[in-house]
Amino acid sequence: MSVLLIDADDTLWENNIYFERAFDDFVSFLDHSTMTSAQVRDVLNEIELANAKVHGYGAKNFGRNLQEAYHHLAERHIRLDDLTHVLSLAERILEQPLQLIEDVEETLSQLSSRHDLTLFTKGNLEEQRLKVDRSGLGGYFQHTAIVKEKDAMAYRSWVVGKGIDTSDAWMIGNSPKSDINPALSVGLGAVLVPHPNTWVLERQELCTPEGCRFLQVERFTDLTNHF
Repeated sequence: MSVLLIDADDTLWENNIYFERAFDDFVSFLDHSTMTSAQVRDVLNEIELANAKVHGYGAKNFGRNLQEAYHHLAERHIRLDDLTHVLSLAERILEQPLQLIEDVEETLSQLSSRHDLTLFTKGNLEEQRLKVDRSGLGGYFQHTAIVKEKDAMAYRSWVVGKGIDTSDAWMIGNSPKSDINPALSVGLGAVLVPHPNTWVLERQELCTPEGCRFLQVERFTDLTNHF
């Protein structure tokens, strides 16, 4: 029996597509006279990268980041109503229906009958707990870990705290930055399940040193061919 740590957002259910829609609405509202959507995105990326270290992730923090971007980029007098509207674009994310990725529940059912599953995710504690509850998937996991950042320290702390043998443990997810590279760096195996809408700040060149245990599958359901 292996220990499988499994990511949540954009691995088990759709997530970033809702943030992308909110960003598109923000660009339309900003209506900048010269900057393209990509240029606005670059500014927002810098803000998110800096603020994540302090405030973390999630829709509420995304709203704060959009407001900060609006302060930087707006070409008109900034009114309270404008900032309230910008914040509402992010708050709508929390109202979106939770959409499981195809065949996720059936796959978890099979995997949980053979392995010890841990849901290992990052983000706002309240928001992530709500998603887990709404997903109906919590029963497939022996443990749930919601951490501020999924870095090498977080993985090392979890496996040491649970007395897990890293030689028989794997991290599964869609993010090279948060799921694959840090897990491999502490001796876990890692499985990349690509998602077409992975957040740009989660993209990173894969670091797969010689001798590491790394797999890439096309779909989540393909995990049953390996575990």
